Amino acid sequence: MHVMCFDQAPSYHADGHFRMSMRQLQGKQAGPSDIVWIGLSIIEPGGGTVVSAARVEKFYVVVEGALEVSAQIDDSPPTVAVLGVLDSCRIAPGETRRLHNRSDQLCKVMLVMPN
Repeated sequence: MHVMCFDQAPSYHADGHFRMSMRQLQGKQAGPSDIVWIGLSIIEPGGGTVVSAARVEKFYVVVEGALEVSAQIDDSPPTVAVLGVLDSCRIAPGETRRLHNRSDQLCKVMLVMPN
């Protein structure tokens, strides 16, 4: 078993992310993992990401607050959803996504993605 306490979880920065802090909870610098790594983002009001796509799938789970997620594949119309506590979504490989905290409260979002 590998335990990582939140106050010891490594912080990290990702380009295109603003007004948010991020921690690696498991995998990467937070410890061993064969398949995925898990992160937690704390998004301030008005914070989020720019529009971007990744080569791998991503899963988001809201653990506090509300998060607007916009996603689009190729030339299809964009899909927009507001996720609340324990709502989740999958972003497919190559699908563009934008995260935005439109509320006046912090939003905490768990991220799970392949190593």
